[in-house]
Amino acid sequence: MRRSTALLPLLALLLAGCSAAPDGARSAGPSDAGPSDARPSGGSPSGGAWWRPRPGVEWQWQLSGRLDTSVDVPVYDIDGFDHDAATVAGLHDDGRRVVCYLSTGAWEDWRPDAKKFPAAVIGESNGWKGERWLDIRRTDVLEPLLAARLDMCRDKGFDAVEPDNMDGYRNTTGFPVEAADQLRYNRLVARLAHERGLSVGLKNDLDQIPALVGDFDFAVNEQCAQYGECAELTPFVEAGKAVFHVEYELPTSAFCADSRRLKLSSLLKKYELGAWREAC
Repeated sequence: MRRSTALLPLLALLLAGCSAAPDGARSAGPSDAGPSDARPSGGSPSGGAWWRPRPGVEWQWQLSGRLDTSVDVPVYDIDGFDHDAATVAGLHDDGRRVVCYLSTGAWEDWRPDAKKFPAAVIGESNGWKGERWLDIRRTDVLEPLLAARLDMCRDKGFDAVEPDNMDGYRNTTGFPVEAADQLRYNRLVARLAHERGLSVGLKNDLDQIPALVGDFDFAVNEQCAQYGECAELTPFVEAGKAVFHVEYELPTSAFCADSRRLKLSSLLKKYELGAWREAC
């Protein structure tokens, strides 16, 4: 989820004890594949008719604290475990699309399914309290666990999934994970999402964008402006796919002009990813 590894040990403390409370009303299931700001309609997606957000669409990303549903934007990205079908339905009733945040590349010790992950696939810490890298080579073990999580997103009525920790091959995971392993795993995640009618985003993993842009429906990036990497997301925009982008340490004056030029959907957020936001 988080891009700035140098600050991880300190910033992990910000997330300890944060939880999100459900909010909203009845359940719903969007099916149309039209414009990103279209009001969701009922039904189950089929034949590739999942939502495809377009470049520049506004969004809100909130993973901690009580969910603030008053932000007037067409896309919300929220924690898949922390919110129920009623929350998703309430956002749909307000005409919003809803993205299900999940960690697919790291184990989190507080999740309700944590004990289902065998010790053999749990590796080194990724720098955040309670989180450890997974051995993504072990798809025989991880695929059914991923499938169950994506079933949850689908059953709650989410439109899309944001799979996090998708670039373990570039980190010290405790396993000899290579770029080819990451490509194989990321494509597995995309396929499992699409089989459930869910749109799916590529999280960070900039080096593999040329190989993966065709497999994913949008991108989610942290701190590309701070690291001078935003131009690397151009293949998504050129393919008519949204890039949801966040900075934490730069003022909006330092990146919004470039974001508008590159057609990124950019926000300034705090590391704990609460309700506060400043949009470009």
